[in-house]
Amino acid sequence: MPGAYAGFTHFTDYMALEGLLTDEERMVREAAREFVNAEVLPIIEGHAQGQTFPSALIPKMGELGFFGPTLPEKYGCAGLSSVAYGLLMYELERGDSGLRSFASVQGSLVMYPIFTYGSEAQKDHWLPKLASGQAIGCFGLTEPDFGSNPGGMLTRAERIGGGKWRINGTKMWITNGTVADVAVVWARTEEGIRGFLVEKGTKGFSAPEMHGKWSLRASNTAELVLEDVIVEEDASLLPGAKGLKGPLGCLTQARYGIAWGVLGAADACYQCALDYSKSRIQFGKPIGAFQLQQEKLAWMVTELTKSQLLALQLGRLKDQDKATPAQVSMAKMNNVNASLEITRRARTILGANGILDDYPVMRHMANLESVYTYEGTHDIHTLIVGQEVTGLAAYE
Repeated sequence: MPGAYAGFTHFTDYMALEGLLTDEERMVREAAREFVNAEVLPIIEGHAQGQTFPSALIPKMGELGFFGPTLPEKYGCAGLSSVAYGLLMYELERGDSGLRSFASVQGSLVMYPIFTYGSEAQKDHWLPKLASGQAIGCFGLTEPDFGSNPGGMLTRAERIGGGKWRINGTKMWITNGTVADVAVVWARTEEGIRGFLVEKGTKGFSAPEMHGKWSLRASNTAELVLEDVIVEEDASLLPGAKGLKGPLGCLTQARYGIAWGVLGAADACYQCALDYSKSRIQFGKPIGAFQLQQEKLAWMVTELTKSQLLALQLGRLKDQDKATPAQVSMAKMNNVNASLEITRRARTILGANGILDDYPVMRHMANLESVYTYEGTHDIHTLIVGQEVTGLAAYE
């Protein structure tokens, strides 16, 4: 049956990272792990094969405080540390990248901009609903012709009098788009780039689902189409967001969560390969007794451990309000790359069995191919770090 592998009983912790966590951080990780083991792993392979998102999990995730968990309790959020949030993303992506993406978009790309740039009325209206999962959000920045260069966006918004705006444009590769109750849409205006809250059902606004994906199959991905969409300024315009700094600030939050999340996928594949290497017999002994397989496993656990420590230090800096966007880029760049390579090596240890949905390896590997290029491609993050250390921009 799909998802027959029943490993993942512990958190891979080669360098005693556990001892560096607070009691609250450990509790968050354990609660998320129990949720993933009980609710996600038994069903996720079926959803990936069927190209459906496990939407029945949304209310449960809301009850557990998985959405916007670093935001204040007054809005129904948990007020957790950045490290606790990272550990939560780790465990959710151990289940599936699509699940972590859902929570990441909801919290970092929808709730965060409303909290940071929105009016008090917008916060009071949306944040409690989004925190509980009663409402779902999406983030509209990327366009068909503008991904790595968001400053070139074609979506436009113009004032039309009476406290109203008209928006026209198209967004692409939007997680949660088809199921979202509200979209955070970024558009070019005479005042620079501004953010708008566009509600589902608004005339001229549609979100057709994208099909044919070989990656993130258990995730909802859509286009956003805005054709003469009229919105009220008070309810829609995010007053505190002006210029590209607004959406890029949101992406920094999401990229931080990704740097943790991908390690959950890597951990799942490492443990699966390790267990398999001990039970798969060839030439009269477990394949884990052969030098080539041990080299792979040693490399995998070393890269996983280095990436865990990088994510932890970044989280501590973030909680001290000292983390920089370039540091987040380094962590996203390094950890996604290491995790993708770990899943690939895990697949070779499993041999032909590695492509079956009895094991999670191929699903995680395919998902990470998308994560490698979304929320800033690997190459762009490399250039961000390069600019930081040289003072010279290579992509302008």
